[in-house]
Amino acid sequence: MSVTAEVSALPRKNFAQISTRFDREYGVYWAYMNARPRACFSIELLSELKEYLEAIAESHVQPSGRDNEVRYGVLASKTRGIFNLGGDLALFRNYIEHQDRDGLLKYGIACVDNLYPWHRNCDLPMTSIALVQGDALGGGFEAALSATVLIAEESARMGFPEILFNLFPGMGAFSFLSRKVGRRIADELITSGTVYSARQLYDMGVVDVITADGTGEQAVYGYVRRHTKGGNGRRGYERARNEVEPISREELMRVVNVWADTALKLTDRDMRMMDRLVRAQLRPPESLAPEHLGKVVPIN
Repeated sequence: MSVTAEVSALPRKNFAQISTRFDREYGVYWAYMNARPRACFSIELLSELKEYLEAIAESHVQPSGRDNEVRYGVLASKTRGIFNLGGDLALFRNYIEHQDRDGLLKYGIACVDNLYPWHRNCDLPMTSIALVQGDALGGGFEAALSATVLIAEESARMGFPEILFNLFPGMGAFSFLSRKVGRRIADELITSGTVYSARQLYDMGVVDVITADGTGEQAVYGYVRRHTKGGNGRRGYERARNEVEPISREELMRVVNVWADTALKLTDRDMRMMDRLVRAQLRPPESLAPEHLGKVVPIN
C-alpha cells in the first residue's frame, strides 16, 4: 500500500521519539514509536505523542477542509520485535527510592493525557487504531488497549509483568479491559503475570483483528476500507459505546493515585525484581527471550 507524504496541514516537526506520516487518500495519520535509548514510555515519548494527538485535533479545524482531516490515527512501532515495553521502570525506581509521590503522579498524568483522548477518539469523527507487531508489555499493552481497534500480528505477545515486582498496571489496564471483555478476563490478565500470544488474546476478544506476520499495515488498510464504507454509522456507534460504558479521566486519575501509593510501598526484594525488568528494557529486541518477560502460556 503506497502512502503520500505528510501534508502541509499536519506538523512537519522532526520528532526524536516518533516518526509520522499522513496518507491523504484515506485520512490515515501514522505515528511510529522509535523510543530511545529504551523501548519504553519515557517522558519525552509521552510528550511527543501528546503533540501527535494535538495535530489530529488541529486537522479538524483547518481551513483547508476535509482533505486534510485525520479520520484514522494509527499507533505503531519502528522497533523490530517490540511495540513498547511499558513504563519507564528506571525512572519509577528513582522516584520510589526517593519516596517521590509527586514524580510518580506527574508521570501518571502524562500517561492519562495520552490514553484518555486516544480512547475517546479525541472526541472527533476519527478512529484510533493500535498496530502491535512484537511485544507490548505493561504500559505498552495499556496503550494498545486504549485504542478503539487493536490489530496484532500473529507473533505479537502482550501481558502485564507488573505483578512480578508486586505492583499493578495503573494507567488504565483494568478500565479498558473490563469494559471490553469483562472483569474475569481483566483480573486474569492483570494478576497472572502471564505474557499471552496474539492468538490467545484474539480468542479472548482482546485483540480485534489478527493477521499474519509482515502484513500488519495491509491489515490496517483492510480495516480502514471496510470501516469507511459505513463510516458515519460506525463512528456514531463508537461514540455511543463510549457514552454507554464511559471511562472518565477522573476514573483513570483515581487509579493512578492508587498506583502511586502502591509503588511507594515496594520492598527491596520487589525492587530487585524490577531491576531485572529494567535490564530487559535495555536489551536489543532479538535478546528479549520469554524468561526475561514473565511466564508465557503455550499456544494450544
